[in-house]
Amino acid sequence: MTKRKSAGYDLMPFPIILVIVALFLTIYIGYRAYISDRNLFSLSLVAVFAGLFYESFRISENWKHVIYKFIGTYIFSLLSFLPGRKEQVYDFEIHIEIWPYYFIFCFSILSIIIHQDKLIAKLTEGTTLMLSLSIIYWTLDYGFLNIDHWFAKTCIIVALLFSLFSIVHALTYIKLSRSVRLTLSIWSTVITGIFAIENIIKVYSNGDITSTQYLPHGLFISLQYFLLGVSAIYIIQNIYLLFSFLPSRNGNYRRELKETINQHIDRFSPNQVYIFQSVLGILYTVVIYGTNHKYQIMPTHMAIWLVFMTFPLISLFLGLPNKYPTEKMFVKY
Repeated sequence: MTKRKSAGYDLMPFPIILVIVALFLTIYIGYRAYISDRNLFSLSLVAVFAGLFYESFRISENWKHVIYKFIGTYIFSLLSFLPGRKEQVYDFEIHIEIWPYYFIFCFSILSIIIHQDKLIAKLTEGTTLMLSLSIIYWTLDYGFLNIDHWFAKTCIIVALLFSLFSIVHALTYIKLSRSVRLTLSIWSTVITGIFAIENIIKVYSNGDITSTQYLPHGLFISLQYFLLGVSAIYIIQNIYLLFSFLPSRNGNYRRELKETINQHIDRFSPNQVYIFQSVLGILYTVVIYGTNHKYQIMPTHMAIWLVFMTFPLISLFLGLPNKYPTEKMFVKY
């Protein structure tokens, strides 16, 4: 007699159970937020989520993927309501306040994992050019040149040298070797990390959108939160790459360092942009930053992230070539 094969386990009930648990927990969260004396949910988070979902759609180009990521991240983010190891007194309302930021972090990480190839391809000579021009504007607008201290002057000199290095590569067809791509990638990561920290501090110093009585000012604050949501994926990605240079406790640092270096090289495109595209980018950033520096139309951090967001759209609108210069145009060295 032949033995009957086991039918195995039916995994279908598990997703259903998760959805049911998530639904009941969501209802309870809403109830606790409604009866709470504190304002547990900020209206500003809506603008952050809008920017996050917009950028996720722009990367994936498919609303279904965004919805699937939202559902998966939403269910997983409910783990933030579990008590922490060192949490002696459990406060459900504190976990409600933490929950949206946990969701943003998890959603960004999931986007980085799923769309890693697309995110890597976004870092080019044009990107480092924009970042270098932005750090120069950032230094000038905040008046860091007036600080009479050796450390500040050293940082400014180093930043200027790396910025000139990236500008030269953007305006020439010097071949992007592995060492050059590594240098430009690390430099881009450092700048993005600086802008990320400053952007978060500046945006949240505005307070909630409802804190203002005037609609134009409220829309202005909303735009800043929206841009923060747009940049969240790239902020987390760059901070991770920056901290990956630090040794872990029980890891093999030599192997980890080699993997980190390869990640930086791989995320920087070996293709070069046309010189006239770099010139156009320089003109665009100089006009925007110069005008804002003179008339102070918007905060410095907002002008920087607005340039990052708008220039690719302008390039697309102008129909700039998406092909790169041929290998014959490269300068060997």
